[in-house]
Amino acid sequence: MARSRTSARPVVVGTVLALAAALSGCSVTNQITTEVAYSASDGVRATLGDLTAENLLIVAEAADAPGALQGALTNRGDEALTVELSLEGSSERVRVESGATVLLGGGSGEGGADGDEREQVVFDTAGAPGSTVELTLSTGAAGDETVPVPVLDGTLPEYADLVPEVVEETPEPTATQTASAEDTTEPGTGETTAPTAEATAGTEG
Repeated sequence: MARSRTSARPVVVGTVLALAAALSGCSVTNQITTEVAYSASDGVRATLGDLTAENLLIVAEAADAPGALQGALTNRGDEALTVELSLEGSSERVRVESGATVLLGGGSGEGGADGDEREQVVFDTAGAPGSTVELTLSTGAAGDETVPVPVLDGTLPEYADLVPEVVEETPEPTATQTASAEDTTEPGTGETTAPTAEATAGTEG
């Protein structure tokens, strides 16, 4: 009497197909992580029409000190864009050509490693390090977008050279100070007189 033998292979094949279908279903309902746009650095990302801003952050020494904007602006459109960057009442404008990327901050060189243009954008005040501030990006074509941007100081080595220097302005001398400096005092009298015409002529001769 011959025995019938049932192969287990169709069952295995069916299991593999069911598993493949389940995995493909997951990719349909859940977006693949590598396709999601995200900020790869300490900064934030923003999109405004054809403009893409990457890794936006501000480096400042203190709350009332100037802050240097870091990041990059990329124009994916067919026309050049003028981007206005506004923070705490002060604003700066950066022109980005069609298909070009402008690097913000960083070194003082004219361009980046790939030949991208570089712009130095420094605001009068930028908020305390460790906080976030509201940065507004505006273009004539797409309106404006406000994003929370982190403020960092020079504690981390990669930002130590990016902190803008605080330049102290020396007040110009007043008219009274200038007149006093031009006057001369006669010895023994304590009286102050202006230089005579003869003295001036003798000096010139």
